Amino acid sequence: MLRRFKIMKGGESPMWNTVFPYLLSGISVGGQYALIAIGYTMVYGILRLINFAHGDVFMVAGIVMVYMAASGLPLWLCIVLDLVATAIIGFAIERFAYKPLRTAPRMSIMISAIGVSYTLQNLVLYITGGLNQIYPKIPWISDSIKIGSATTKVVTVVTPILTILLVFALVMLINHTKVGMAMRAVSKDFETSQLMGININSVISTTFVVGSFLAGVGSTLYFTNYTTVIQTSGAMPGLKAFVAAVFGGIGSVPGAVVGAFIIGIAENLIKGLDIILFKAGLISKPMGLAIFSDAFTFALLIIILVVKPTGLFGEKSIDKV
Repeated sequence: MLRRFKIMKGGESPMWNTVFPYLLSGISVGGQYALIAIGYTMVYGILRLINFAHGDVFMVAGIVMVYMAASGLPLWLCIVLDLVATAIIGFAIERFAYKPLRTAPRMSIMISAIGVSYTLQNLVLYITGGLNQIYPKIPWISDSIKIGSATTKVVTVVTPILTILLVFALVMLINHTKVGMAMRAVSKDFETSQLMGININSVISTTFVVGSFLAGVGSTLYFTNYTTVIQTSGAMPGLKAFVAAVFGGIGSVPGAVVGAFIIGIAENLIKGLDIILFKAGLISKPMGLAIFSDAFTFALLIIILVVKPTGLFGEKSIDKV
């Protein structure tokens, strides 16, 4: 077996050895974006609300983990308490910031979401004093591992597997439980579901709890790779996850996941584009193309909105007259 591995390794092309580390990293980051994007798409599917504070919930989960680890509690307990705390934060945001505005114009709720976002950022700024917080090293998933030509952390391999398992569990919840049936009913027709006796408040709260919990899981995986946490750490991942949700078809859980993986892979390939093109002999010196990795994500959003506003898996809305 070892001999076969060596033969296969010897048969790998130099180009594949160059591309593979970026591809692996892109799959991992895509999984982390997916766990955030699911929260966006679930809330939008039920409330038709873009929860702009969702990226900051992801950031707060990182900060809570930093302070819990510093308290001396066992690390496994810190992770559990962090996920519970993140779910509670999501529940509290819905109850105190969104529920009172449920009958208000949609613009009012969107402004409230932006207000919650800046409130969370400034609260973290006050607590941390604006200093960088270092995320604790989690045993095993923080260890290095060599896969082919790439040396990476175990979390890079764990992320896509865990993401797929969590998405499968979520799809089973939505399709095979009473809560999931209620979610699907509310997403189809809010008013009729209420008239049929569905507890709207319970369904919406459950949606925020599940979305925030998944963002907490994504936070653990993300900050294991990028260990610095500050008050703005959730802004860019949150925006990219939002783009992923729109790209896949906002309101569609599978669409959000597929969109996140595509964006994660494309973003990381662009970061390594200079090296890839140089080793392929297509350019004679680096051109600084990595700087466009973030721009690509938002350019993709513009293209999708122009070409296919409903996204890859989105359904066309039908206005009844």
